[in-house]
Amino acid sequence: MVLRVVFADDNYLVREGVSALLGQVDDIELVEIVDDPAALLKAVAIHQPDAVLTDIRMPPTHTTEGIVAAKQIRVQYPATGVVVLSQYVEEDYAFELLEDGVAGLGYLLKERITQLDELVRALHEVSRGGSALDPKVVEGLMARKASEQESPLLGLTEKERAVLECMATGRNNATIAKTLYMSERAVEKHISSVFQKLRLVEEGELNRRVMAVLAYVEATS
Repeated sequence: MVLRVVFADDNYLVREGVSALLGQVDDIELVEIVDDPAALLKAVAIHQPDAVLTDIRMPPTHTTEGIVAAKQIRVQYPATGVVVLSQYVEEDYAFELLEDGVAGLGYLLKERITQLDELVRALHEVSRGGSALDPKVVEGLMARKASEQESPLLGLTEKERAVLECMATGRNNATIAKTLYMSERAVEKHISSVFQKLRLVEEGELNRRVMAVLAYVEATS
């Protein structure tokens, strides 16, 4: 299935570079490229794409325009996933983006742009209603919370935390198994334990994975 994508960034060189990279991907179609939040929202209304890729900092204030647009898009067009790009690890921005739910949202550092497979995987993941968080952002959030005694994350083993971190970046069980050098059966066991320790209700697998990541994000606020 070809993924229809709208891309927003106010930097001309970034727009040209990313467009050229994504143009090499057979299953990605860039339906429109824009340079500000107003044009982004208009393009989404017109095309109703499968996914949006947008910078966080855009005119007029160059602060959180991308986050505000991402949240608005998710409310108005729930079938459209959004991946936001940031130059630096900004944990407060990550939480602001995800505080109302992680489904269909991603947060990546701009350095991932050159890792085309990771960028494409994130776009596909959010288009399916999943989440995709940059590993460096996840690490920063976990480190910030590690010293707080009330965190539910403290009840997880080292391997369970590693599996949850991979889940937060949007990886499926097979990819988690390869990343952590363990069997898929072991991954399933750890995920089941994470669900239990985070006291998640018995729902569909996708919903529980999203809820687990949301519980993680809430714990790191």
